[in-house]
Amino acid sequence: MTLPDCPHLPPPRDGLDWRLLAAHRDAHRGGDFYLDCLEYAHSLWSRGLAARGLLCLDRAFGAELTGGEPVLAAWPMPYAATAWMIRQTPAGVFLGNPRVHFQHYADRMNEPRREQRRWRAWACWALARAVLPQLAGDPRHAVVEPELDQIAAQLRRHGFAGEPELWRGVLAAAV
Repeated sequence: MTLPDCPHLPPPRDGLDWRLLAAHRDAHRGGDFYLDCLEYAHSLWSRGLAARGLLCLDRAFGAELTGGEPVLAAWPMPYAATAWMIRQTPAGVFLGNPRVHFQHYADRMNEPRREQRRWRAWACWALARAVLPQLAGDPRHAVVEPELDQIAAQLRRHGFAGEPELWRGVLAAAV
């Protein structure tokens, strides 16, 4: 199955596989890693592997960036790509439950940059709730779900300049 191109991700080169990201295993996971994550996520998505594409965007959100990298000007943090993938996944293509995924991911986050990555996961959780409000959370996972203003405040504290506004813009468009 081939899915349509995501307008929020760079076009993928042909033949990408797991080795693209494995090459960064022992290296700094900066701008090159970020761009490779976006491209590989798009490749997975295009091949009908929506859930794996979404997981690859998780990796992009965890790249070791400072906010001033040139790649971010061309390809901002992938909030729009996340919402788009969740919305555009056709029936019959496995996506899982992104609300539960992001809830678990945010609540079980480890270092490095735990707080930054945690609040980005909560931001994606909010996007999943906005795009697919019918998805239930995990009733067996006792967690305090944050309010949108709390997510924005924590993105302001732990994210890049302008990141809360970027997320809020995607969230507003997702509703």
